[in-house]
Amino acid sequence: MSASTTPSSRPAVTEREAREVAEAAREQHWRKPSFAKELFLGRFRLDLIHPHPLPDDELAQRGEEFLAKLRDFVETKVDGSLIEREARIPDEVIDGLKELGAFGMKIDTKYGGLGLGQVYYNKALSLAGSASPAIGVLLSAHQSIGVPQPLKLFGTQEQRERFLPRCARTDISAFLLTEPDVGSDPARLATTAIPDGDDYVLDGVKLWTTNGVVADLLVVMARVPKSEGHRGGITAFVVETNSPGVTVENRNAFMGLRGIENGVTRFHQVRVPAANRVGEEGQGLKIALTTLNTGRLSLPASCVAAGKWCLKIAREWSAAREQWGKPVAHHEAVGSKISFIAATTFALEAVTDLASQMADEDRNDIRIEGALAKLYASEMAWTMADELVQIRGGRGFETADSLRARGERGVPAEQLLRDLRINRIFEGSTEIMHLLIAREAVDAHLSVAGDLIDPEKSLGDKARAGANAGVFYAKWLPKLVAGPGQLPASYGEFKHGVDLSGHLRYVERTARKLARSTFYAMSRWQGRMESKQGFLGRIVDIGAELFAMSASCVRAELLRSQGDHGREAYQLADVFCRQARIRVEELFTRLWTNTDDLDRKVVKGVLSGTYEWLEQGIVDPSGEGPWIADATPGPSQKGNVHRPIR
Repeated sequence: MSASTTPSSRPAVTEREAREVAEAAREQHWRKPSFAKELFLGRFRLDLIHPHPLPDDELAQRGEEFLAKLRDFVETKVDGSLIEREARIPDEVIDGLKELGAFGMKIDTKYGGLGLGQVYYNKALSLAGSASPAIGVLLSAHQSIGVPQPLKLFGTQEQRERFLPRCARTDISAFLLTEPDVGSDPARLATTAIPDGDDYVLDGVKLWTTNGVVADLLVVMARVPKSEGHRGGITAFVVETNSPGVTVENRNAFMGLRGIENGVTRFHQVRVPAANRVGEEGQGLKIALTTLNTGRLSLPASCVAAGKWCLKIAREWSAAREQWGKPVAHHEAVGSKISFIAATTFALEAVTDLASQMADEDRNDIRIEGALAKLYASEMAWTMADELVQIRGGRGFETADSLRARGERGVPAEQLLRDLRINRIFEGSTEIMHLLIAREAVDAHLSVAGDLIDPEKSLGDKARAGANAGVFYAKWLPKLVAGPGQLPASYGEFKHGVDLSGHLRYVERTARKLARSTFYAMSRWQGRMESKQGFLGRIVDIGAELFAMSASCVRAELLRSQGDHGREAYQLADVFCRQARIRVEELFTRLWTNTDDLDRKVVKGVLSGTYEWLEQGIVDPSGEGPWIADATPGPSQKGNVHRPIR
């Protein structure tokens, strides 16, 4: 598919073309083992995560030293309630974080960074984000998806030497992909980069540019037209925000995360040197997806922090508040919520630390693990925060300022709920994550049998695919019949007072059942499988629960072997696994017993106006205006609200 050479035209793409663009950006091969990929194939590879990997001593010491400095800083210099009220992080706080080296946590020491691994980077984000979620977003958007990570993975040595020292100490960066009419369908990307001598000329508008209002450096995704000497395609560029033609047109405001500097950025005839292109033309989406493999782990880190705080407040409040003659914690209706928060917080930390350490070791392919961690943590953290609000009752719905004004402890439970809500949307919404993970989970099947269900393949291609599929399934299917999960003595090393071995046997058996269910569905629906998003989402959710159960058991055993609250860790892992098993069984039931077909009929009726009568009896408080803002390229008609912090 060739890009248009006129900046004003938006590419018109079919559903198939959009899928082809996304497929081309995927990493096509599995060069390293993947625990989660094997899990979806019905193979429980406990050896890939147990014994639990650990950071080396030097990284751990460096990380602990920085965490101590960061803790002192956020405890003494950060006023989270002030940031919430004023919807802005004070400049002096950002300057202090720069001096501390917090903007260079993931940047190699040779470029002036701290050189922390993913494990301690995430611990730092959890700590900073607990003081103010806006600070956690500021730091993670800069390092997880901003300039440092793409340059680390795809940049030239000259680019690293030029930009990374700036990112480590002085400059703030942002990542610009989304557009007013383009979210998770990048095939429709309209921002263009037209080659002109030794430069590219950028035109377009980018939406929801986290850090964009204060950023000095931007990673921008733009479409290069195919022409002589240019392969074209979506391409990544490092852009100086102070370049002529760059205008930050708006600072956006949101339900939560009120202190983040998120905006709308317009590019009009912006000249970018070819030396600032990251990777080759057409590699932009691959760069973005590869960056997100580990970049997504910053979200689980913030969710872990949220879970820890929910547990602390639930414990303290439920012991102090009495109802009918005893603390509310001792009433089963409240106690079950506290148990859920405690067990789930343990599991989220287990998942996040395990995936992060696997990223640091680089022995495994963690594209599925990172995506599962983001998906699972964002959903479970939201539920925990909702339960905390319920435990707090009316006080949970009341703002911290209002509580303080009438003489009570200012507990920002409602703020946490607002702040966490976005995690289920950005860096891949839950719905998109389901599809992304499902695609990776069935990769082995599509590799051998994909041509069988592709309507555009020839009979010869289908015949060859049929032969290959026959060989693959003849070997694979018999292995799904029996395994260690049916042997009572399996995983006996996880039995210490509390017996976790039964949960691991359940994971092994259920992984095989999950793989069989996927195969049955592919046999039943074949080419229509990709449209069965409800089914695929449940398959992924089952895999997420199994991954979390595995991580929890492995973490519990690690803590026991280190003499670090091992008994209590085993108890929490046991409770979490029992809760997870109930959720898994419900998901399996809903694989085949659901309202998916009926839902589709209702949706058609809603869109056609069949049920419009149901909307009567209200007034719509929405303002006037288009659903999607005009993003036609051209000079900005607004003032520049770019606010560099120096």
